[in-house]
Amino acid sequence: MSGSGDGVVGGPHGAAFSGRVGWGTRPAVLVIDLCRAYTEPGGPFALPDPGPAVAATAALVGSARAAGHPVVWTAVRYAAGLEDAGLFARKVPALACFADGAPGDWGALALEPAPGEPLVVKQYASAFFGTSLAPTLHAAGVDTVVVTGVSTSGCVRATAMDALNSGFRPQVVREACADRSAAVHEANLADLDAKYADVVDLTEALAHL
Repeated sequence: MSGSGDGVVGGPHGAAFSGRVGWGTRPAVLVIDLCRAYTEPGGPFALPDPGPAVAATAALVGSARAAGHPVVWTAVRYAAGLEDAGLFARKVPALACFADGAPGDWGALALEPAPGEPLVVKQYASAFFGTSLAPTLHAAGVDTVVVTGVSTSGCVRATAMDALNSGFRPQVVREACADRSAAVHEANLADLDAKYADVVDLTEALAHL
């Protein structure tokens, strides 16, 4: 069952929040910041159980590639002195792990992009903010973004919101995202599903791809 409903139209938010953006005709899989800092034990942002989200993302990426749909990756990168990190790194000091030359190679992706798949470098939560992502997707004819990665409450949420703002149909795949607790993960999926995106199950997303 897709979405965050509890049997009532619109779920816990009520009937005012019952719409669906649906799927278009040209989806792309968007893998948000799925890197070692989140997926490896001891990482600065290590999640308690990232394995299922990594596996689900890998399945979606494989399905998209097999069907000829675009796959786009994002990663956070900063200059060595964090000159381009603005106030974000002040608010979240651990972001320094993504600075050029920082030890640990924490920004390395947990899954390997295929040749030709674009990597969008970003400095803030949303993959659309200050990046080439929107024109890259528009040029490829994409109308639907299948959002995966980490974390649900942070960069996934911000990216899904800006996808809607940019005219794309965001489909956030429940099993392909992860956060610091199940409660945080589910609460943010419920809010996304009510207001900014369609939250879908992995089986539905794979069927559309």
